[in-house]
Formats: sequence, C-alpha cells, structure tokens
Amino acid sequence: MNPNAIREFASSFQKSRILLSGFELDIFTCIEESGSTNNHIAGKLHLDENACERLLNALVSLGFLTKQNHLFFNTPESFAFLSKKSEEYLGGLMHSNHLWNTWSSLTQVVKTGKSAHPDEINERGENWLFPFINAMHDRAKKQAPKQLENIDLSGINSILDIGGGSGAYSMEFVSKKPGIEATVFDLPNVIPITNKFIEKEGFLNQIMTYEGDYTIDDLPKGFDLVFLSAVIHSNSLEVNQNLTDKCYRALNKNGKIIIQDWIMNNERTQPTAGAIFSINMLVGTEAGDCFTEQEVIEMLTASQFKNISRIAFETGVSQMVAQKL
Repeated sequence: MNPNAIREFASSFQKSRILLSGFELDIFTCIEESGSTNNHIAGKLHLDENACERLLNALVSLGFLTKQNHLFFNTPESFAFLSKKSEEYLGGLMHSNHLWNTWSSLTQVVKTGKSAHPDEINERGENWLFPFINAMHDRAKKQAPKQLENIDLSGINSILDIGGGSGAYSMEFVSKKPGIEATVFDLPNVIPITNKFIEKEGFLNQIMTYEGDYTIDDLPKGFDLVFLSAVIHSNSLEVNQNLTDKCYRALNKNGKIIIQDWIMNNERTQPTAGAIFSINMLVGTEAGDCFTEQEVIEMLTASQFKNISRIAFETGVSQMVAQKL
C-alpha cells in the first residue's frame, strides 16, 4: 500500500461522519420533494445556518443530495433509505452512529483493556436499544433466507431462538416450516420491541416470546432446536460455557444446537470481518470476543454435545452445529 492509499484509508472516516451526521440530524426527512433551501432546513431542525449549508454541500459532493438554484433535493436512493417518509428507511443506521463514540475510544481501550461502554444491554436505555434491535433486524432479515436454507428441519417441531432480538430468524424458521413452534428468548426490555416487530412483519400468534436473562435465569425446556445467532461474541468463554450447558438442558433428546457467529482461525486473523468485529466487542463490551473453532468445539464438548460440525458462509459467518444424544 503506497503513501497516498494509506492517507486515503486513514481519512475515510470523514465521509462516514458526514453521512452519519446528516442522518442523525434527520436532514433527509426534512427535505421536501420540491426541494428545500438551507434556511428552511436549518430553521426547521434548529441548526446554525452556515454550518448546515456546509454539511448540505458536502452531502451533495458525496452524492447523497443534489443542488439546483439554491434548493437541495434528495437523490432517489437517499429518499428511499435515509428519509423516514420512506417504508425502506434504514433506521438501523442510528446504531452505526452510536458506535462512533465507542470506537473513538479505541486507543484508550487498548491502553487500559477496559471497555468504553461496559453497560449491559438492559442498562443502555431505549434511545440506544431500539436502533440496535432495528439494525440487527435489517441485517438478519436479508441474511436469514440464505443462512437457514440448508438447515434440515425434519423432526424439528419447536425452536428456542436465544437472544433473538426482533425475531427475524424465528420468522424465517416459521416461513420455512409453517406450524413449527418458535419462541424468542430475550431480555425483559427487549421483548416488547420483539413483539412490535412480530406484529409488524405479520407473524402475530405464530411466534411466542419469553423474557429472561440467560446469564442468570434457566432457559425454558422441551425444544428440538436451540438457535443462537450473534450471541456468543457478546460474552466471555465462562459465560458462554454456562450458556451452552443451559442449552443442553433445554433440548429434547436428539435435539440440536446451532451457534451462528464469526468463527475465527487459530491465529484470530481471519475472517477479516470477524477480526474487525472483535474490536467492536473490545470497545463495546466487558468481555466479548470472536472465538476460534477449537474454542467453540471445546465449549460444546464440555456441555456433552456430540456430532459437532461447521458450516461456513461466504460472508465469513459460520454455523457450529451439534446434537444432544
């Protein structure tokens, strides 16, 4: 990589910050279809006029807005994905904005080893929680059909979706096998959000919910499949070991567990997305990390699971599958 490429790489955060500030300020929703002046936007959003115009001009330059005769317009894409007036609004981007503060502390975190944001999810408040669940829903809704297409559901009549958030994966399981009993297990302050997504997506009375904290509470029992997507990376190995023990007890005989997450090589350098995400866990959690295949195998084996296998996806995410005999 040459010096110019390094400089460009190092300054790429500037473009991201411009977009995120425009999104956070709700500029794209404020702009009228017929165009809006800077004065109108600044006045409606209570912004400094000079600073607002500089941000708008930068958004034009980056291709998120257009400008004609002192009027600013959304592009078709910006309206579709960045305006609250659109049904395709990417509300989950607010979570990326929240990550800005924790990632900005990376240097200090590496010096001290202490997370910049160690608060548990149930302590972070609604302003953080809903954008987080929304972001996870947007991602999972797109990925679930591909990730679950090869899972054999023959003999599987009940599923426990641990840390299921919006219920996106439970929705896909129900779509794959109508009549299957799916239950989302999540924190007491998450489940009300889960229920809103279940109703919004048209799965009312098809997916059940169960409030609890898997670090403290026992899991409900009697399931043929326990599914954990993007769960173990939030925890220490000790917490995960306790969790897989509980999963074993929650399963019926011959039941299966599927752990879907970034599964790292022994050097912890690949997949690249996992190596980057481990930094996200470093700055955002007390003990979260992305674990190696060997670590997950040892964890499952210690919980008495058998027939352990791995399914890897092109995205870098993997599924670790095991059975209770």
